[in-house]
Amino acid sequence: MARNTVQFQKGLSEPEFERQFGTEAQCRAVVVASRWPDGFVCPECGGRQHSVVKTRDLFQCSACRRQTSPIAGTIFAATKLPLRTWFRAIYHMTQTKQGISSIELGRRLGVRQSTAWTVKHKLKQVMMERDASKQLTGRVEIDDAYMGGERTGGKRGRGAPGKTPFVAAVETTPEGKPVRMKLGRVAGFTGKAISVFARRNLNPGCTVVSDGLQCFGGVTEAGCAHEAIKTGSGPASVRVPAFKWVNTALGNIKAAITGTYRSIASKHVPRYLAEFEYRFNRRYDLAAMLPRLCWAGVHTPPMPYRLLKLAEVYG
Repeated sequence: MARNTVQFQKGLSEPEFERQFGTEAQCRAVVVASRWPDGFVCPECGGRQHSVVKTRDLFQCSACRRQTSPIAGTIFAATKLPLRTWFRAIYHMTQTKQGISSIELGRRLGVRQSTAWTVKHKLKQVMMERDASKQLTGRVEIDDAYMGGERTGGKRGRGAPGKTPFVAAVETTPEGKPVRMKLGRVAGFTGKAISVFARRNLNPGCTVVSDGLQCFGGVTEAGCAHEAIKTGSGPASVRVPAFKWVNTALGNIKAAITGTYRSIASKHVPRYLAEFEYRFNRRYDLAAMLPRLCWAGVHTPPMPYRLLKLAEVYG
């Protein structure tokens, strides 16, 4: 059997990570280069002439005298942690296939669990915002799923308490190979909710392949063609070739949730889904995922802790 080249790629080894990002100066240089690839530009007047206030790690514009921090206005804004700690968190989140819990991340970073949780969710927010406007095209497999499980003595199946509904969609090539994935929490499995998901995540020219669940007809309201294949129920339904990749993706996501996170609060589900989506869509170059996420973080506005705790996103 041929090896899966994606699964067996080298990625970014720990020694190589230390070589590239092991010091605070190296991490700062990456942030500065990501923010000002062509050299410093004053956010106030656009001036390029500047000096560096080394005691405070600030750039001072020679024209208007405004002082600017490289991390101001970025996801790293106002952090009290060294940038090398952030980079190590990015390393663990991008190079670990099934994700990493905030407890384990805190141990590896040498910080409290609450600090690790905040860092982790800010980086998840970057992932979510980075892919929010990208839509799938061509042939798309779609399926429904839940986060959460049966509660003792509670109702089983659809509508059971403690479950959060979400939708998975995987774009495939004409040869049937997976390209990109979109995941989104939905208010419920209704035509209206699926229509909202489709308008946000699917190009109107898509051909969407789904099982016989009636709500998936809602993709037509977003301009997509719809092909429904009745699969029946039970274990055999997940082995239908037409849904191979969306079922594989869902299986990996559920395994990661069970093995890594155990349980996830409903209001935070969108960011967890965004993390799985982000890694899947960049799986062909693991080593490049770290600098790419850093670049995206530099271009993502600050996300205060109070907003992290309140976030509610559908679709």
